[in-house]
Amino acid sequence: MIRRRDVLIGAGALLLTPKASFAALPVPPDGRLTFDVVRKGSRIGVHELTFTRSGERLTVSVDVELSVGIGPIKFYRYTHRVSEIWQGEDVVSLTAQTNDDGQKLSVTCERTPSGLLVDSTRSGRYVAPAGAHPATHWNREMLDGPLINTQNGELLRPVVIRKGRDRVQTSAGTIVPAQRFALSGPISFETWYDDTPSWVGLTFVAKDGSQVLYRRA
Repeated sequence: MIRRRDVLIGAGALLLTPKASFAALPVPPDGRLTFDVVRKGSRIGVHELTFTRSGERLTVSVDVELSVGIGPIKFYRYTHRVSEIWQGEDVVSLTAQTNDDGQKLSVTCERTPSGLLVDSTRSGRYVAPAGAHPATHWNREMLDGPLINTQNGELLRPVVIRKGRDRVQTSAGTIVPAQRFALSGPISFETWYDDTPSWVGLTFVAKDGSQVLYRRA
């Protein structure tokens, strides 16, 4: 059974003084990132991100749908919805709703004078330290500081190791040169970013020992 609670994450809030234009953020030119999620050679779902600009505000919507089964019989279902709002280079608010095979979780974040206030059904309420990012993967800068798990609200401090250059294959068969990173500790996965730096791939080992692979569509 696949458990995504250690990997998926997200955040946002109302920022008082933006630092800079979000032009510095790795927003795809067409405003969309889509990944096929593959396990044991079969596509089990999709992970989509949509980017919408409005003045100095950027809204990032995350939509994840996974299911594992045989034909019409499903043994496991997972949905994850996140809405992040960024102003300048700062996340200013976030709402996230997760249904992990019947277990429902929620996370909210809001920028306050004290910092980014996180509230969740699992991890309670706290102010995130400076430099914390929602773990929604699209922004490579999330690897530079603590991560906010957008599924359960947990604050994570993984060990991040740069593994060198690599070549990532997309669902269409295109090869993309990218930088590989490995995270370990409270979460464990490998992720890739191209030179822009746009997110281009991810892999992790599920609870049952199977490998789950994200392929850029």
